[in-house]
Amino acid sequence: MRIRRLTDWLPTTNKEVKLRGWDELDVILFSGDAYVDHPSFGPAVIGRILESYGLKVAIVPQPSVHDNLQDFTKLGTPRLFFAVTGGCMDPMVSNYTANKKKRDKDAYTPNGDIGFRPDYATSVYTKILKEKFPDVPVLIGGIEASLRRVTHYDYWSDKLLPSILETSKADMLVYGMGEQPLREIVELLQKGVPFQSLRTIKQTAFLVQEGEKTPKNKNWEDVEIASHEACLEDKKTFAANFKTIEQESNKLQARRIFQKIGEQLLVINPPYPTMTENEIDASFDLPYTRLPHPKYNKRGPIPAFEMIKFSINIHRGCFGGCSFCTISAHQGKFIASRSQESVLKEVDKVAQMDDFKGYLSDIGGPSANMYKMKGKVQSICDRCVAPSCISPVICSNLDTSHKPLTELYKAVDAHPKVKKSFIGSGIRHDMLVPEFNKNADPKELDDYTEEVMKNHVSGRLKVAPEHTSDPVLKLMRKPSFTYFHKFKDRFDRLNKKNKLKLQLIPYFISSHPACEPEDMANLAAETKDMGFQLEQVQGFTPTPMTVATVIYYSGYHPYTLKPVKTAKTRQEKLDQHKFFFWYKKENRKWIKDTLSKVGRTDLVKKLLPEDNSWRKNKPGKAKNTFNDTVTTVKESRRKNKGFKKKRRR
Repeated sequence: MRIRRLTDWLPTTNKEVKLRGWDELDVILFSGDAYVDHPSFGPAVIGRILESYGLKVAIVPQPSVHDNLQDFTKLGTPRLFFAVTGGCMDPMVSNYTANKKKRDKDAYTPNGDIGFRPDYATSVYTKILKEKFPDVPVLIGGIEASLRRVTHYDYWSDKLLPSILETSKADMLVYGMGEQPLREIVELLQKGVPFQSLRTIKQTAFLVQEGEKTPKNKNWEDVEIASHEACLEDKKTFAANFKTIEQESNKLQARRIFQKIGEQLLVINPPYPTMTENEIDASFDLPYTRLPHPKYNKRGPIPAFEMIKFSINIHRGCFGGCSFCTISAHQGKFIASRSQESVLKEVDKVAQMDDFKGYLSDIGGPSANMYKMKGKVQSICDRCVAPSCISPVICSNLDTSHKPLTELYKAVDAHPKVKKSFIGSGIRHDMLVPEFNKNADPKELDDYTEEVMKNHVSGRLKVAPEHTSDPVLKLMRKPSFTYFHKFKDRFDRLNKKNKLKLQLIPYFISSHPACEPEDMANLAAETKDMGFQLEQVQGFTPTPMTVATVIYYSGYHPYTLKPVKTAKTRQEKLDQHKFFFWYKKENRKWIKDTLSKVGRTDLVKKLLPEDNSWRKNKPGKAKNTFNDTVTTVKESRRKNKGFKKKRRR
């Protein structure tokens, strides 16, 4: 057992600063999360990155905003700047459900306690710091700042808000993954360049005040989008803006974006190129303890840490470009993969942990099966403006070989202390269907699927077809449900071939833009015909920086500017959700009347057969938690398990 010293973590108090023998700090980082020194926690990554540049860094996790604000002054004034992040999730998603109700747990706080993270944490922390230290620069980053860098719709206040730079009064914003821009920022500051002069660093944003000159860069092209005020006046104008924002965020040779906010000018510099293997390895190889700070030892476990404690992140980025997802907006469309050596080095660290029992909970990333995938001809990717590499079809220039990933799994499992490694991240099942992934080797796809089914699943394989309606799926940038049928056929064949008894668990979204009530009825009927008792159905939650959210607010698709209908009222959303509970007696009349009105008696017959045979296989009582996730299978299993015990007795 290795005995850890307090100085193994970044300091969080004056006492810990003095233990390191420091008289002054270079950067003080404020975070909405509890401090977990682990590469899956953004605040820890930023702290360790800054430390690797030779800076004296301290972190103030979850500072109190309800007292005399001493948490903001206790460490004094940093030599270079304050850094602020709301945490690993947007604080509004952390604090509220899809139905805008306060959550009763915060996964990034000890014991899941609530009340330690304010709403709009980045803005709240930054405003306090600017009041206390008006002359010290504040640099903001993390997912909250990244996704709110431009005019955006805020679901929780139901308002169109300007860039978070305006609401927070921060001096600069780093969007996306912060390693590359931070390196340049620190290098220039160390050379004596004033913070206010840092105006041409990629992947940063800032406000130019009235009367100031716009910084020049002869290597960049510029594009100006409609002003914040124009967006407030016209929803279609706001929608039109997003096409430019999304395309420039995902281009390798992007333009600099300008947007007027009153008398100020928002400047968003182009992003850095995708991190190289050496760069991403260097980030993951930093001296993380992989543990929560000892200050939490008596407060209880941190749920988010417990979930990823024995997991390994193997890449960043996602080329799926799903309309409802923020991954590509923050991590980028192109995949940055770690070397096998770096991954195995981390596996070895995990295997040395005192409570490791031989089981890795996940070897994955934003999507489990995109490791090492990239364009075959780089020059084609350099010119690409498509937000997705696999929608509406898989790009012929995309190398979707699963061989490196299959080899990585086998290398991980060869570790003497690893008994089993699971794939907990979502698998893109459509990429494993030869009819969809036409350029791939079918045998290689089967080899990967078989490897996962035989060695990396504990009874159930979870995939996310998201819907059954082709028009809805097209808007989602997901393939036709036909390919899910084909994947299920392959899954069943491999299940039989290997004498396995695995279950396939599909995930779906309700109330997504373009989804009508009869689409949900068809979803319920089609999955019922396939033998599924749906486990998880997520209500669509509008979050900044997604196509679906722009449609939800404006009513227009940003790429076509054509109207799109969306369920917006609580009743509309509940009505769509009801179709999943077709087996409940109280819903039968409503379902029959609703579908009869729109002439879909065919769906009535599918969902509510007259012979009542559905009662024979009625699932366990489901908890209709419209606010979050609907669970039926788990309760049914618990009941069946209890029934079997009684029979044995």
